[in-house]
Amino acid sequence: IILLFAGCKSSKESVVSATLMIPKSNFTALELQTWYQKDYLTDSIPGISLDKWFKQNKKKSGREVIVAVIDTQVDINHEDLKDQFWTNQKEIPNNNIDDDNNGYVDDIHGWNFTSNKKGDYITWGNFESVRFIRQWDPLFKEKKEEQIKPEDIANYKEYQRAVKVNDKENIYYNRWLSGLNHSVSIFPLVKDTLKHFFPKEDYTYKQLDSLYKKHKLNDKTYRQRRESDDRDLGALIFYMMINMEDNESTLEALKGSQAELDSIVNKNLNKNFNDRIIIGDNPDVLEKGYGSGNVSITKKGLKNIQGHATKVTGIIAANRQNAIGVNGVAPNVKIMPLNISYSGDENDKDIAMAIYYAVDNGAKVINMSFGKEFSVHQQWVSDAFKYAEKHDVLLVHGSGNERFNVDENPYYPSDNSFDETPEVSANFINVGSTSARLDKTFVSAFSNYGKKNVDLFAPGEQIYTTTLGNTYKSDSGTSLAAPIVSGTAALIWSFYPNLTAIEIKQIIIDSGTTYNIEVTTPGTKDKLIAFSELSKSGKVLNVYNAMKLAEQRSKQKR
Repeated sequence: IILLFAGCKSSKESVVSATLMIPKSNFTALELQTWYQKDYLTDSIPGISLDKWFKQNKKKSGREVIVAVIDTQVDINHEDLKDQFWTNQKEIPNNNIDDDNNGYVDDIHGWNFTSNKKGDYITWGNFESVRFIRQWDPLFKEKKEEQIKPEDIANYKEYQRAVKVNDKENIYYNRWLSGLNHSVSIFPLVKDTLKHFFPKEDYTYKQLDSLYKKHKLNDKTYRQRRESDDRDLGALIFYMMINMEDNESTLEALKGSQAELDSIVNKNLNKNFNDRIIIGDNPDVLEKGYGSGNVSITKKGLKNIQGHATKVTGIIAANRQNAIGVNGVAPNVKIMPLNISYSGDENDKDIAMAIYYAVDNGAKVINMSFGKEFSVHQQWVSDAFKYAEKHDVLLVHGSGNERFNVDENPYYPSDNSFDETPEVSANFINVGSTSARLDKTFVSAFSNYGKKNVDLFAPGEQIYTTTLGNTYKSDSGTSLAAPIVSGTAALIWSFYPNLTAIEIKQIIIDSGTTYNIEVTTPGTKDKLIAFSELSKSGKVLNVYNAMKLAEQRSKQKR
């Protein structure tokens, strides 16, 4: 039995209701696809009460709101999204002229900051820790703190943190790659050996496990076996069992994983790898115009990186009127795709320039479902935040999936400089992730949290949304919680345009649902903590309450 308080505050009144209910635990297939849109009081599912609001407001229609999605490239032709993208009416397509003089040539639907005019684009980029080390190596390498000038101490400490993270990641990924290299080389022997027991090669994991135990084989760890050259029968069976667990039961799958790990080691983690050669710009200078207007490139031979933004876009704006696929949080939304993400960490230059572009071209909400532990040019991003605040634009960010406390572990982009100074801006919402389970696992095990630097939570686990090639799948991450909040902000602005970005942020936070339960602290085995202690508000997004409170606040301003 869960004690729940659903609050809706205004400047004149505070309404609090309490109820005892048993949360739903068995879901139908349809409920699993739509759980996050449900209402706890009505459906016994801890969703955002979106369906409840739409059922009571079927005849209402709002004005159009532009939401910028700063993310990967996007599947712009998806059946449930193709009519939902912003079009720059001031630009004439494909004439190679900057018709609207905004600094970007042929920016019809947005801008790709990670490509060139030929259609090539970044697929692998450095981790930000690598960029930070490269930036400060000339000044700090092999130096002790007493040798550093007082004004450089903060950067020196961050450099030392980056070196530690980089060393740890190098060990981890090189060891993993070594194991995969060995698995690829030994795979033919594994297959041939298993043919002796299974001539048709139709074995299952359970059958291999039984064979492994039958021969009373030594239970060595997976890594030990992969990194050694152990070729006894037990090792060979164990290789295939692990491969099947990792969906690598074919040589092709193994080689695919090997190629991915090789790129992580030799590109993501390589100080000498220049990920900006394709673009041809200088990443240390802010400028307009680099990149291309193609936000959905399909080029043979290049890795497809449209998947992430396609999921995010569907949550915000999938067509609610076409009776197919999924329903986005908000109607009357046009998505402005701004591509900055790839396999690696986003570049601060691209983040800042994408925010400036979004603000200058009419976006009211900016969704940022990405993050990193370091920031080489944090001031650039902070200045862009302030620019968005000055122009009344709301920023929504996923808190990250590292399972740590972002009050103690820096995570960027952020409105916090992590140096005890006041927040950079007041228009930034940081969002953690919850599940459909109203028990100690209510907060997603992967979600970052923070009493100071996470504003509230929203559903982000097993969210059914649009995926590449007119398909639909469920996925999890704070990347999916953030667009639920972005869609809500757009919905509020659509009906109550006289509200400001800061007012909408406060409405979203004030109107959330408080669940009086203890949950497992992410990143711990089973350390329980009050849910209210994991974010600034201690609440979960509630669209129904938010729209009611927005209506009150809007009327007060008239």
